[in-house]
Amino acid sequence: MDKSTFLWGAATAPHQIEGNNVNSDWWAREGQMPGMERSGDAVDSYHRYEEDMRLLADAGLTAYRFGVEWARVEPVPGHFSRAALAHYRRMIDTARGHGLTPVITLHHFTNPRWFAEEGGWFGERAVDRFVSYVEQVTGILDDVPYVVTVNEPNMLAMMLTIERQMRKHPHRQLAEPDRGQRLTPQAARAGPGDRCRARQGAPRRPRHRAGPHRRGGRLECGQPRVRRARRRRGEAARAGAHLGGPVPGGRAG
Repeated sequence: MDKSTFLWGAATAPHQIEGNNVNSDWWAREGQMPGMERSGDAVDSYHRYEEDMRLLADAGLTAYRFGVEWARVEPVPGHFSRAALAHYRRMIDTARGHGLTPVITLHHFTNPRWFAEEGGWFGERAVDRFVSYVEQVTGILDDVPYVVTVNEPNMLAMMLTIERQMRKHPHRQLAEPDRGQRLTPQAARAGPGDRCRARQGAPRRPRHRAGPHRRGGRLECGQPRVRRARRRRGEAARAGAHLGGPVPGGRAG
């Protein structure tokens, strides 16, 4: 292996580590989703990035993938912050100074809040908005060898599809794309082991013995052999209790 070309590094997302990304749509969502902890200061990497990069270099890593936060670069539509762009340029220079190859992500799930209010990626001007942002950022990336346009576009597409379905059918639970099953509210609150029993609309089709199966027109989970063994054990326990003797494999008392 050619060590001069192999990159061994770490990766982060801006909203994940920078802190106080107040113009982001995710910052706004944090206050609306029950149980979600606010990001707040996070690990304050927006101010402590040099310390973070020094730790990476001391650990023997040779690359650092970090992102440019769109919400900081363009806090309002059409207004690009030269201070934010200069900040990310300093991060690139700092990475190089520590012997780290910078790998820059232009979009890592989060958007400016105003972009989300315009309809997000479903908005009429979404593509033009993103192009304008990218054109501004490329001005500081002239010597960056690796640029990631969109982080995990497959995941982003899935998230957008879920969001669109929720907006279209706000009263419904999410459907399973492969079977078209709909989770009832009871299933959404149930645990993984109980959720299978609460599904509706599951098609009748052969299943593996160890997988979910139907009983009495209802989809159930679990292994049939395990249930049969439990049933036999229960019958044996009742018989043992009647005779006053111990039951092999059964519970005492």
